[in-house]
Amino acid sequence: MTALVPRVTALPAQARRTQRSPQWLLNQLPVGMLDDEFFVRFVSIFQEIGTSLLANADNIDYLADASVAPDAMVRWLGSWIGTEAIDPSLADTLQRRIVAGAAATLAWRGTASGLTRFLELISGGPAEVSDGGGVWRDGEAPADTAWVRMRVESTGWMPERDFVDLVRDEVPAHVYAELYVGERRVWPAENGEYPR
Repeated sequence: MTALVPRVTALPAQARRTQRSPQWLLNQLPVGMLDDEFFVRFVSIFQEIGTSLLANADNIDYLADASVAPDAMVRWLGSWIGTEAIDPSLADTLQRRIVAGAAATLAWRGTASGLTRFLELISGGPAEVSDGGGVWRDGEAPADTAWVRMRVESTGWMPERDFVDLVRDEVPAHVYAELYVGERRVWPAENGEYPR
């Protein structure tokens, strides 16, 4: 005979949240102490401090959620995944979109698909990526497969130099890369400069 084991399921954060009375600390005092006006005011100070601490603890589930976290926290979360350069003067919705999008592209980093998603995220428009990668039969591979050509319509909200620096960090070090904004090649520069 097997014993029945109760199933435990996690409750959503909203269901776990405790609803407190505004007088939650004072309500715990013995009735006789509530008659002393000074003591009630004194305990109310600690109740106010405790309420703000408990409110912060109640919201901890949301601190790592880029859609609802405080603005400064969103930029800090971005630093966890390598997006330290988020300009605080950007619109809050754009900062949140950058952090959430960058987190989603991490698993695809170093691939044409990941690079396309990254370029679309930071430029705010469509991106085109072609590369020399592929799968070939033994002996049929081309001599040079370590190249990538990227094209965007604009650099979006970023100055061109910052955009190039950001993209350069996403391209694998051994890969020859070209970046076009519209029809103009911006990296390496037309003079052949290829900074690393």
